[in-house]
Amino acid sequence: MIFLIGCSVIIVITIISIARSKKSLKTILAEAKNEILYNFIGSRAIVQDVIMRGKNKTELPIKCGKVAVITGGTRGIGLEVIRMLLKCDIHVVVGCRNTQQGEMLLDSFRKDGIEKGSIDVIKLDISVMDSVKNFAMNVREKYPEVHYLINNAGIMFGPHIETRDGYESQFATNYLGHFFLTHLLLPQLKAGGKAKEMSRIVNVSSCAHMVGRINFDDINSRHNYIAGEAYAQSKLAQVLFSNYLDSQLRQEGVFVQAHSVHPGVVNTELFNGTHVKNLTPWVPSLLFKSPEKGAIPIVHACLSPRLEGKGGTYIHNCKIFAASNAAMSADLQEKLFEFTKTLLGIDKFGAIDNNNDSQMAAAV
Repeated sequence: MIFLIGCSVIIVITIISIARSKKSLKTILAEAKNEILYNFIGSRAIVQDVIMRGKNKTELPIKCGKVAVITGGTRGIGLEVIRMLLKCDIHVVVGCRNTQQGEMLLDSFRKDGIEKGSIDVIKLDISVMDSVKNFAMNVREKYPEVHYLINNAGIMFGPHIETRDGYESQFATNYLGHFFLTHLLLPQLKAGGKAKEMSRIVNVSSCAHMVGRINFDDINSRHNYIAGEAYAQSKLAQVLFSNYLDSQLRQEGVFVQAHSVHPGVVNTELFNGTHVKNLTPWVPSLLFKSPEKGAIPIVHACLSPRLEGKGGTYIHNCKIFAASNAAMSADLQEKLFEFTKTLLGIDKFGAIDNNNDSQMAAAV
């Protein structure tokens, strides 16, 4: 029923777009096709969330002395992730653009009765590579060990905008900045890992990766930008990265594992401005997960002992779930990894020269 309603809305929107838009008919039809694909995978994910809601739970063990780094976190799912980590007595380093808002978090949580844990807020714009580098330098100076890295910050379905470094904004925010941050903090993650308590890298991805493809010839979508395609590309890139990095860490024999997580279809500000919220505003509040429910599988990927030694997996409702065939392609994983290293001027991933963290490539 959800799918049929969604398709009907898309058909109407497409007809109106054809009549009003200055875009070519080819572009309009491509956007409509993309909307239908999203409607299908989104509807299926909502059904899965309902069916698996009894599985979407995790324990919050006390982890005094542990350090977690999270990008974003001042609202939405990230805010709820921080709340849960504090309950575990974890020290949480929050990287966000609005540091004033971030610094108010602890007072807010204390008023809610959360007495454990602590917060350190450091400025970060994950879409800007210099900001990522400065953030990582601050973290390394303060924390010789990091136990959990949660690559959470993200954007969805915006207009075609290129960042200061010349990258398409969704690709830069959702994937590229987190790739660079993981590279810069990998020594701290290795230092924090132990044989039976590995450090964990958690990339917050999406079921949208299922329809994603990596356009190596036009990674910035300059020739034909469709917001949904660019978003799906960035989310597929996250899963490919998680899987490949975990395989490399295994080969190296270090105590760090990587996961990608689909938090579910969650009612957050990411949906502001989308067709579903503009035309059927009742749908998100009625059918989508709450941010708290969306945070649970992310925290599960960080802390669950059941996942110890099971890196390279895609987590959905606190269960290991099948990722797309593309995400499981070893050749595609390696190709994207090497391609991204070249974009960022990284020679050896995770090997940091303190005098020059990374030779930043010129904007593409």
